[in-house]
Amino acid sequence: MTTTLIDLELSAPVNLRDLGGIPVAGGVLRDGLAMRADDLAVVTEQDADDLVQLGLAAVIDLRTGEEVSLTGRGPLADRAVAYHHLPLMASIGAGMPRGGRISFDHASMGEMYAHMVETSAPQLATALSIIALAPGATAFHCAAGRDRTGVLAAMLLLALGATDDDIVADYARTDANMAAIQARMKPVMGVLLERLGFDLEEMTALTTDAEPMDISMRIMLARLRERHGDALAPVRAAGLSDDVVARLRARAVAA
Repeated sequence: MTTTLIDLELSAPVNLRDLGGIPVAGGVLRDGLAMRADDLAVVTEQDADDLVQLGLAAVIDLRTGEEVSLTGRGPLADRAVAYHHLPLMASIGAGMPRGGRISFDHASMGEMYAHMVETSAPQLATALSIIALAPGATAFHCAAGRDRTGVLAAMLLLALGATDDDIVADYARTDANMAAIQARMKPVMGVLLERLGFDLEEMTALTTDAEPMDISMRIMLARLRERHGDALAPVRAAGLSDDVVARLRARAVAA
């Protein structure tokens, strides 16, 4: 049976945070520029109102078309918020190995992130342009707010001159939220993954080992530099201009 928004209980995000306060070149990232989140399509009406009151002007949806078809835009569709669908994967099932143990350990995730930057660089360049030009805050999200959202957050922080340690620290903050994230996303992602022959709980268990979560982001940054010299190079080549980076820095930096 197809899951639709009316079948789901709307809930507050459990992995929503403003990136303000992270050290970047020339100062710190100011509050109210960029927020990262888990699925904003299933937020409550009150949460949608609260986000708008906080200055939300644009939403960047990194989910696949399959995911969007299940839940749409949710309550934020009824608010004066610009919506941009920039999927970083063609489909959830694309590239997933069939048979045997699925490699979703932290190291494998890091390799996947590097590949995602290379194959979805145009979407990432567009996303950074949206953040640079939006008249207020931009929120970007996927389902969990960890993988695709973490990749875009890293590209934004790289463009702003953040250090690897600060990029990794932001990414790793999601670790404490993983149990709540899994519970919140199960009604949607559980259904979608079941259609593809995967089990959400089994997949999540493969990334809850004793290794620290920050391994994934460190591997992504290392692989991109090994292959391109500059970790942001694929996104620059796909259209991220010096002008957009300058606009981002002008808007973002609070000395």
